[in-house]
Amino acid sequence: MTSTPSSNLHVFAQTLVCLGLFTPLLAQADTTDEPEDLPALSATSEQASVVGVSSGGYMATQLAVAWPERFSGLGVLAAGPWSCAQGSLSLALNQCMMTRRGAPSLDELEARHQRYLGLEQVGSAEALSQLRVYVWHGEEDEVVEPLLGDLLAEQWQQWLATPDQLRVARSDNAGHGWPVRLPSEAAPGPQEWGDCRQGGGSFLLSCDDDIAGEMLDWLYPERDVPGERSGEEGGEPGGELVAFDQSEFAVKGLSDTGYVFIPEGCDAGECPVTLALHGCQMNAEAIGDTFIRYTGLNAWAAAHQQIVLYPQAESSMANPQGCWDWWGFAESTWQLSPQHDTRNGTQIGALMAMLDRLQAAPEQAD
Repeated sequence: MTSTPSSNLHVFAQTLVCLGLFTPLLAQADTTDEPEDLPALSATSEQASVVGVSSGGYMATQLAVAWPERFSGLGVLAAGPWSCAQGSLSLALNQCMMTRRGAPSLDELEARHQRYLGLEQVGSAEALSQLRVYVWHGEEDEVVEPLLGDLLAEQWQQWLATPDQLRVARSDNAGHGWPVRLPSEAAPGPQEWGDCRQGGGSFLLSCDDDIAGEMLDWLYPERDVPGERSGEEGGEPGGELVAFDQSEFAVKGLSDTGYVFIPEGCDAGECPVTLALHGCQMNAEAIGDTFIRYTGLNAWAAAHQQIVLYPQAESSMANPQGCWDWWGFAESTWQLSPQHDTRNGTQIGALMAMLDRLQAAPEQAD
């Protein structure tokens, strides 16, 4: 297929958006409510999971590899293999989104992983092998090539104890983003919902697919419930969405406010936690509450007693689209070899501190 100049420009603009190097005007989040501290909810330390899309997908994999003993499941949408960028913006652009410099070498990335294992900068191979993993990619993705999703799946095939711990899903007509089933009252708009192939302003793709439900059903097969899953129409389904003061966990690249969905009954303790990581141009500052309300995660969480944590990356001059640090931008100014993809990574440390807080008893947080 021959590309026209206009289509090349479109792909280039999408690439800049995903890396946070281009800033369109988008809806701003409502900041009128004063956020409180992230609550200690005595959440169970078992069955935590981390899921993410695009830069959030890359970050979710980094988190799971760094701390596999703290998680039971990982879900990745529209992202490539672990540590693909290796601390290099050039590799991020040319091997981890497009493959102009060829596909990333899994052997080279595994050598990096083995080096980290020797330095105890990531979790053990045994803990990593026990995870349950879901990988999704759209066949029409023009931001992160579908080949990169295949390489991520191949990487996990090498790490997991058995093949039946991995599910790989592809959607023929889907582009770059998070496929959703729109609530009936949601009116499509150019800065919110995209169609299935184009992400609009939010990169939530109206494909009429409940990818969140499919993903979490796979990650938690023993927690299926009978009956039809409740929708997310007219407010939160059986729970409360709470803004919290994220500045307490301040590191470079994080915003001042994060969000957590707490289902009814989970304030009493013992609910598991899912960390949900948005992609570039998908934070609350850019698209308001679209990602934190309409991915489908909250409906599943309400039905299955699962807390969902929505940390927020910050938009700034260095990172105008609020991407998660999957190529080392948060540390490369002071570190020749950024450790963003290890236990020493500053954003990884902040995210784990948030998980620690949710899993702590209230008296421990005082």
